[in-house]
Amino acid sequence: MDPIDYYNKYAANVFEDTVEQDMEPAIREFLALLEEGDTILDMGCGSGRDSLTFYELGYDVTPLDGAEEMCRLAEVHTGLDVLQMTYEEMDFDGAFDGVWACGALIHTPKKELPDIFKKVAKALEEDGVFYLSMRLGDSDGFRGERYFNAFSERELCSLVESDRYFRVVKEWVSKDSRSNHPNTQWINILARKR
Repeated sequence: MDPIDYYNKYAANVFEDTVEQDMEPAIREFLALLEEGDTILDMGCGSGRDSLTFYELGYDVTPLDGAEEMCRLAEVHTGLDVLQMTYEEMDFDGAFDGVWACGALIHTPKKELPDIFKKVAKALEEDGVFYLSMRLGDSDGFRGERYFNAFSERELCSLVESDRYFRVVKEWVSKDSRSNHPNTQWINILARKR
């Protein structure tokens, strides 16, 4: 199933599963590289959980999601306008100081990621900050109805830096904060636009 179709079909379940996740440690690391009031693009905002946090902390946030139903739920949750747009449709030019992609690219085939990273780089101001989290592992393919990718730390860092759009400044592994995913670990990357 196409990821957008999946998230439209199961939007309410996804919202409930993710809206209360505690992302404070990763958010703190990301915001340490930005200044209050900076512009942030929240790619694949889902429930709007992180967009709302950024907004309440005084940042100028633009939530974006490809699934119409997720956008609708995020707008209700946050009170913010949410852009309904796929990553392939993104065409921003130096509009953001930071791009936040928390688990946003786990359904993107690995071979398509360099094109998405190029769009992220274009969306960022010079020296802008890119936060990315992906599953730790070595899988690449369908599980159930959806495609999932997973990476080793070295593989993901190399991919982020491969086209020289970004320089990784910090990388760490964290556990999934959802109690129903006890064995899932995430690679977190902070990178600067070159």
